[in-house]
Amino acid sequence: MVDTLERYAPNENLRRDEAAWRAENITWHSAEVQLDLTNATQFSATSYTSVTTLNFSSACTETFIDFIHESVEEVLVNGTAIDLSAAVLDSRIYLDNLLTDAPNTVTVTGHALYSRSGEGLHRFVDPQDGETYLYTQFEPSEARRVFACFEQPDLKTSYRFTLTGPSGWHLASNQPIVDEVFHDNGTKTVTCSPTPPISSYITAVLAGPYHVERGEHIQELPDGEQLVIELAATCRASLAEHFDGPEILDLTSRGLNYFHELFDYPYPWGKYDSAFVPEYNLGAMENPGLVTFTERYVFTSHATEGQYEQRGNTLMHEMAHMWFGDLVTMKWWDDLWLKESFADYIGTLANDEATDFTTAWTTFAARRKAWAYVADQMPTTHPIVADIPDLLAADQNFDGITYAKGASVLKQLAAFVGADAFRDAARSYFRKHAYSNTSLEDFLQALETASGRDMRQWADAWLKTSGVPKLKVTYSTDDQGIITQAQLSQFGTDPVTGQPIVRPHVLSVGAYTLRDGQLVRTGSSQVELVTESVALDFLVGHKVPDLILPNDGDETYALIEFDPMSRTTLLENLSGLSDSLPRATCWASLWDAVRSATLDAQSYVEALLAHAHTVTDAGVFGVLTDQLVTSISKYVAPELRAELRSSAADVLTGWLTKFEPGSDQQTTTARTLTRLARAGVAGEVIEAFLGQQPNEYQVTVDEQLLWNSYIALAAAGKLDTEAETKMHEAAKQNPTSIALNAVRTALAARPIPEVKENAFDTVLMARDEKGELSNDALSATALGFAMGSSSLLAPFEPRFWAAILPVFETMSMEFSTRVIEGLYPGHQDLDGSIEQNQALAAASAWLEENAQAPTALKRILLEERDELERSLNAQAFSRTSR
Repeated sequence: MVDTLERYAPNENLRRDEAAWRAENITWHSAEVQLDLTNATQFSATSYTSVTTLNFSSACTETFIDFIHESVEEVLVNGTAIDLSAAVLDSRIYLDNLLTDAPNTVTVTGHALYSRSGEGLHRFVDPQDGETYLYTQFEPSEARRVFACFEQPDLKTSYRFTLTGPSGWHLASNQPIVDEVFHDNGTKTVTCSPTPPISSYITAVLAGPYHVERGEHIQELPDGEQLVIELAATCRASLAEHFDGPEILDLTSRGLNYFHELFDYPYPWGKYDSAFVPEYNLGAMENPGLVTFTERYVFTSHATEGQYEQRGNTLMHEMAHMWFGDLVTMKWWDDLWLKESFADYIGTLANDEATDFTTAWTTFAARRKAWAYVADQMPTTHPIVADIPDLLAADQNFDGITYAKGASVLKQLAAFVGADAFRDAARSYFRKHAYSNTSLEDFLQALETASGRDMRQWADAWLKTSGVPKLKVTYSTDDQGIITQAQLSQFGTDPVTGQPIVRPHVLSVGAYTLRDGQLVRTGSSQVELVTESVALDFLVGHKVPDLILPNDGDETYALIEFDPMSRTTLLENLSGLSDSLPRATCWASLWDAVRSATLDAQSYVEALLAHAHTVTDAGVFGVLTDQLVTSISKYVAPELRAELRSSAADVLTGWLTKFEPGSDQQTTTARTLTRLARAGVAGEVIEAFLGQQPNEYQVTVDEQLLWNSYIALAAAGKLDTEAETKMHEAAKQNPTSIALNAVRTALAARPIPEVKENAFDTVLMARDEKGELSNDALSATALGFAMGSSSLLAPFEPRFWAAILPVFETMSMEFSTRVIEGLYPGHQDLDGSIEQNQALAAASAWLEENAQAPTALKRILLEERDELERSLNAQAFSRTSR
C-alpha cells in the first residue's frame, strides 16, 4: 500500500497499490465533462477543448487526477488557480492543500488529442464522402485521454456530458439529451442527463453525421409498471444502404426481454443505443446506454449465418454487461473475469435461448473454446483470477482465458450447482451490490447461499489454477473383445505451479457405433469426475465402441486425448457424426493434437478435405476452412506443402460447384480459395473471380471476395501492370475503407524486396508518405508485408529485434502491439533441426538479454515465440510421419 503520494514520470501506468491508496482516500460525488468538437472536420486540428469539473471528498490533503493531454490551460481547486508547473507532471495533475472537512471542486481546462489508434476519442474521415466521425473507446484506462478523471474502476461517480459540434451532427453519450441549443455559427450544444454512478472506462461519446434508426422497447415489470427504453442503432451515412437497423433493434428488444426475466432486475440505464463505428479495436464495448460495435458487423458483402450468429452473440454479450460489469463492477482488473467470463457465458446462453440462432453453443465450442485452449497453453497462461499489478498488465489481460476459458468454466459451474442456483445467485448479487464494486469473494458468497454448496474448493480448483485438463478413457477387454473395466481420467500439469491438474467436472460420456457410415450414439452416461479418475460402468459388458467421446455435451472445459480406435474412427468417418455439438468437440480436440504435434498436420488436412464439406453449421465450417489454410501454411512440413496446397485447391474448387450458388458454404469456400491462392495455386479461379461476371463457378463476387482476389494475385506475384491498374480503378469507383485498406495489403504483399522494404518501414514508423497511419491502415500494411516466404522476409529480422523496444516505449499500447505482432517473423520453414532456426534463437536471445524490458512487451514476444515453436514442432512431426 502507498504510504505517501509519490510523484514521478512517466506515470501513465497506474499501479494497483496507487489505485488502492486513492480509493481509500477519495469519495467521488460527480463529474461535469464539456467537450467542444467543432474543429473535428479540420483535419489539421490535432486537439479539442476539454473541460472537466470534479466534485469529491478527500481524507487527505493531496491526491492526483489522470489526464493524458496536449495541453493544460488552467486548474482551479475550490475556485483558486494553481501553479501548473508544479501540478502537471506527465499524465497526472497533482493536487495539494485539499479540504478534508468538506467536498472539493476541481476544474481542469485543457486540450485533449484526437486519436488515430482507436484509443480515446478516435477520428475517422470517410473516404467515400469525406465526412468526419468520432467515437470513444476507453477500456481499460483511456477516458483520461479525453477528460480529467480518477481513472480506476472502483471510483465510480455520476457523469454529465455537454457536447458541442456541427449542428447537423448526431451527438450522444450514455444518457438521453435533456437540452439542445443551436448557435449562429452553425454549431449546437447538447447536454445529457447525469448518469447513475459508473466507472470512467464505460463512459462514452459519439459525434458525427451518423445514420440513426430508432425504436422502443416496453417492458412490463413485476409490480405492473411499464419500463420504456428508447432504442437507437447508428452507423456511418455511407453504410446506411447496407445497415439492417430493424434487425439490430429487434435483437436488442429480444435480449432485454430475456435478461429482465433472467436477472429480475430492471435495465437501469435509461436508453439503449447501439453504435457501429469504423476502425474499432474491439468487437464491441459495453458502455451503458451507448454500446459501441465494430462496423464489420455492418455487412457490405454476403454474410453467412455464422457471421450473423457471431454478431448476435456479441450483442447479447454486451447486453449482459449492463448488469455484469456496469451495474456491478470489479474493484480492480484482477477480477476482470467477473464481467467478461459472465458476459461470454450468459451472452451465448441468451443467443441460444432468446434468438433464432440454433448453433450458438456449437460455435462456442468450435471458436471461443478453441481460443481459450490456445491461450491456456501459452507460457503466459494465468489463472482466471489473475494477478494484475498495473494498467499495462490489465491491457493485455483481455485474452482467451479471461473471456472464453472463464465462460467455459461458468458453463461447468452451472452444471455443477444447477442452473436455478446459478440464476438465483446472480439475482441476489445484483440486488446487494448494485452501483458498487466487488471481488471474487462477493460472488462466491452469493453462490454458496443459492446452492448450499461450499464454493471455495471449486474456486480454488478452477479459478486459481492454470492449464488445460485433458480427458482420456482407458479400458480392458476379455478374449472376446468385451470391456471388463473402463475409466475416465483427467490429467495435465499446471504450467504455473507444476502441480497436477485435478478439477471437479460434471460431464457426459458418449459411446458411438459406426452404422452405414453414420456414427450413432449407442450409450451415454453423466458422470461426476472429482478426483483423477472415475469408473465408466455403462461401457462394461459391451464391445469396444467405434468412438468413445468424453465431454459429449461439451459441458466442461477440457481437451480429449482419444484412444487409438476412436481417433482412427474420427479421421476416417467425421462426416458420420451428425450431431453438431459433439462433432465440434471432436474437431477441436483433433486440431489441438495438430498444434501439440501429436497428430501430423497432413492427416488432419486430409480429414478436412474428406469431411469438412458435410458440416452445415456456417460458423464451424468457417473455423474448419481457417484451420485448413493454417495447417498447410504453418504446420505441414515445407516439402509437403505444394502438393497438399494443390490438392486442397482442387478439392475446394470442386466444392464451389457442389454447393448451392450463393450459399454460406460456397461463399466461405470461395474466400478460402483466395487465401490458398496467395501461394500460386487456383490461379484460374482467381482469374474467374476478377474476370467477366457471372463466372463459370456461379460465385457472386462481392466486395470482400473481389479484394481477397486482388490480394491473392499480388501475393502470388501476378499483379502485373494491367491488373494493378484495374485494382486502383475499382478502389476509385468505390472508395470504401475496406477497399483502400485492401489496396494497402495487396501492394505490400507483392514478393519484391523493395516492396517489402517500404512496407516494413511504413509499419515500423506507423507512417507513410501521406502522414500518420490509422490503426487499421497500419494492420493492413503489416498483413501484406507478412505475405512472403521466410527467405524473402529474413533480411528484416535483425532490424525487427533492434526496433521493438523503442517502438514499445514510444507508441501507444494499441499501436506498439500491432507493429510488433505484425512484423514478428512468425512464419518459418523448418530447415534442419528446430534448434537451428534463427528466428526462434533470436527470440530467445532477445528475451534473455532484455530481462528488464516491460512485462507487457515480454508477454507479446513470449506468445509469438511459443506459436513459432509450436509450428516448427508440428512441421518436424509432420516430416517424421510421412
